[in-house]
Amino acid sequence: MNNPKWLNVALWLSIITIIYNIIEGLVSVYFGSTDDTLVLLGFGIDSFVEVISGIGILHMVLRMQRSEIKDFDKFERLALRITGVAFMLLAAGLVLGSVLKIIQQSKPETTLAGIIIAAVSIISMYFLMYYKLKTGRALNSEAIIADAHCTRTCLYLSFILLGSSVLYELFKINYIDVAGSMGIAWYAFSEGRESLEKARKNQLACHCCENCH
Repeated sequence: MNNPKWLNVALWLSIITIIYNIIEGLVSVYFGSTDDTLVLLGFGIDSFVEVISGIGILHMVLRMQRSEIKDFDKFERLALRITGVAFMLLAAGLVLGSVLKIIQQSKPETTLAGIIIAAVSIISMYFLMYYKLKTGRALNSEAIIADAHCTRTCLYLSFILLGSSVLYELFKINYIDVAGSMGIAWYAFSEGRESLEKARKNQLACHCCENCH
C-alpha cells in the first residue's frame, strides 16, 4: 500500500505544477506577444501544454490514493495524446514563425521579461523536480519519477529562454531570438513524440528516464 503522506505530497506537487504553468503561460504569452519575442511566446504556449499533461498526472495521483496502478487509464492516455499533438503543433508553429521572422527581419522590442520569467522558472522547476524525484522514489512510482524528468526538461527550456534573452538584450541580433525558438521547438517535438509513444505503449516510465533512479 502506498504511503498516504507521500501521496499527499504528490497530489500537492501536481496541483502546484498546474497552477504555476497557468500563471507562467499567461505572463509569457502576454509579454511574448507585446515584445514580439518568439522564444518567449513559444515558452508560454509550452507552459499551457504542460497544464494538459499536469491534469493527467493529477488524475493518476488521485487513482494512486485509491489503489496500486500499473498503467494509464483511458483519461490519462487521452491527456497524453492531446499533449503529444499539441507539442507537435507548437514545434511546427515555432519553425514557421522562425522562418517568417528571418524573412521579415523583425526584432523583439526587448527580452527583459524573458530574463525575469526564465530566472523565476529555473528556481521553481529545480525545486519541483527535486521534490517530485524524492516523492517518486519514496512511493517507488515510475510515473512520478518520469514526471520529475519532464520537469527537468522544463528546466532546460528555461535555460534556453534565459540564454537567448540575455544574449539578445546584449547584442540585439534577431537570429538569437530565432535560435532560441528553434531550441524550444526541438524540445517540444521530442516531448510530443514521447507523449504519443507513452500513450501507445501504455507505459508509466519514459525512455528519457533510464537513469531516473
